[in-house]
Amino acid sequence: MKVAYTGWTWLINHKDNYKWEFEQFLKEVSDIGYEAVENFAFITRYFDNNADEVNALLQKYRLELVNLYEHFTEDGEADYQSALGYVDFMKRTGATYLNLQGVMWSDAPNDRPTDPEKILDYAARCNRIGRLCKENGMVACFHPHANTPVFRENEIDLLMENTDPGLVTLCLDTAHTTLAGMDAVQAFRKFAPRLGYVHLKDVDPDTSVSPEWPMNRFLPLGLGTVDFKGIYKVLREAGYDGVLCVELDKQPVCNYKSALVSREYLHNALHL
Repeated sequence: MKVAYTGWTWLINHKDNYKWEFEQFLKEVSDIGYEAVENFAFITRYFDNNADEVNALLQKYRLELVNLYEHFTEDGEADYQSALGYVDFMKRTGATYLNLQGVMWSDAPNDRPTDPEKILDYAARCNRIGRLCKENGMVACFHPHANTPVFRENEIDLLMENTDPGLVTLCLDTAHTTLAGMDAVQAFRKFAPRLGYVHLKDVDPDTSVSPEWPMNRFLPLGLGTVDFKGIYKVLREAGYDGVLCVELDKQPVCNYKSALVSREYLHNALHL
């Protein structure tokens, strides 16, 4: 399995200095010992769609770009047109996976009733973008996420039942799975046949922490209660040989420290 880290949290601080922030991300995760990186698809805009410039930075720090991450909007056709551009950029940078995520809300309440109509709409978008990816030798992965229409187990089930397994895979996230009330090990076992990509984050089990925004409970690996050894065992038994991508939305100290703690955990606990 290939160990990666995601870089969007570096690129939200200096609104006029994205290229410097992106290079700083690559420099830091390379120094820590990660093999690969992913980023939100907005880097295509930050680099004016210049894949050569991104490739030069990747080569400088001996890293592979494996994934771009597309967020859906309320306009399915616009999302497909965006995917066309992202896939073209991925071809020029050697990336394989395109993550897809539903529209996220930030206003209360965080927990909302299941919306089958929206999930079926997302399924149709995923199938269309998934075909585009497959035709270009890439893999589309849908990422269930808190505060979006696809989060809980029944919502994932509905999306998977209405997407073509040959076109759409699942990016399961250890932390979002836990927040959704699932046993993470059992969830990975259940969805193993559809897994295309994996996100790793830990979770503080104390629900009194930041109840207004539970995603603030996410932690570097090994500092919460997610059973990563159990998940890794399930992945190996299922023959998963893809990417394990570490991500952390909120930093206890800084991006570098979080990435380092997680990399040390993967090395010491999972021997990766």
